[in-house]
Formats: sequence, structure tokens, C-alpha cells
Amino acid sequence: MAKVERIRELMTGTVGPEYFQGKKEAGWKLVAIEWQREIEGGTEEPRAFIEDVPFGLRVAADCQHLEEHPREKEVLVAMMDLIVQDNPLSRVAQELNQRGFRTRQGGRWAPVSVFNMLPRLIELGPRIFSSEEWSERRQRLLKVV
Repeated sequence: MAKVERIRELMTGTVGPEYFQGKKEAGWKLVAIEWQREIEGGTEEPRAFIEDVPFGLRVAADCQHLEEHPREKEVLVAMMDLIVQDNPLSRVAQELNQRGFRTRQGGRWAPVSVFNMLPRLIELGPRIFSSEEWSERRQRLLKVV
């Protein structure tokens, strides 16, 4: 396949047929034209607010709402369990990696990545602590203490 060279020129004045003819003679082929004009009362559109899907959730199949992401929820519960057991964040990250859990980007857990999840754990805490699964974990923790 032949190599293609492209250039983009900003126009400051009017362009006549001789400009296009000169480019054609130099071997250039016209592939696009972009037009721009000013309009009255128009201000730039506000940028769309884009936010990541919170860890532990995913976009549902109908693309209308969020639903629980089972594997990520498992990570959050394990993380909460290890933190409640008063493990340092380095030990929490190590344990998550040993269990085969990975971050959303596919990387290994590090103390910093666990620390960055603390706001999410605080947000989910009431839901996790009130679950039946956590009641069983709490009983197991009380036996250890």
C-alpha cells in the first residue's frame, strides 16, 4: 500500500481557482473541505458531563440503568472484609492479588489503588453491612475475636 501524505491548511483569505489548480499540479488530491461561520447569540455548547461507572456496577443490557457487577462486588466485599479485620492496605492489596482479583483496568492491586477505593467502600458500606452475606461474615469475625 502506498504511503499517503496529508496536510491541513488554515485559510486566512479568499481562495480562487488558481489555488486549487496549483495544488492539483503539485500532485495533491482534494479529499475534504471544512466550512465555518459565526452565528448570532450562539455560545459554545456546554460540554457533556462524563462520569465513570462506579466500581461494583456496570451498564445494564438495556443501557438504561446500572446493575451490580458480580465480580467487582466480590472484590469490594473482600476488600471490606480485610479492612474490617484491621489489615494494612498493603496486606489488603496483596490478598486481593493472591485471590486473583484485578483492577478494572486489568492491573494488580496496589496499596494506592485500594486507598482510592475507600470512598466507594464508604458509599457502599451500609448496603454491604446490611446484607445477609455480611451477617454470616460478622459471626465468623466475632468468633475469631
